[in-house]
Amino acid sequence: MKVLLCHPSREVDIMGPKRVKELLRELKLLPEAVLVIRGDELVTEDDILRQEDHIEIRPVMSGG
Repeated sequence: MKVLLCHPSREVDIMGPKRVKELLRELKLLPEAVLVIRGDELVTEDDILRQEDHIEIRPVMSGG
């Protein structure tokens, strides 16, 4: 699957299928620090990602 990571911006290929939490563990990312998006849909840690999916991972931002 194609995974687009933001901040810093880069794209990686990851073999699927796998759960979101497995993907984040492989990329050494904390689940509470990022949003995982498939197409235009926010996915949870237990969702299964398929090989043909295009995923975007964005950092959670807060502030005022």
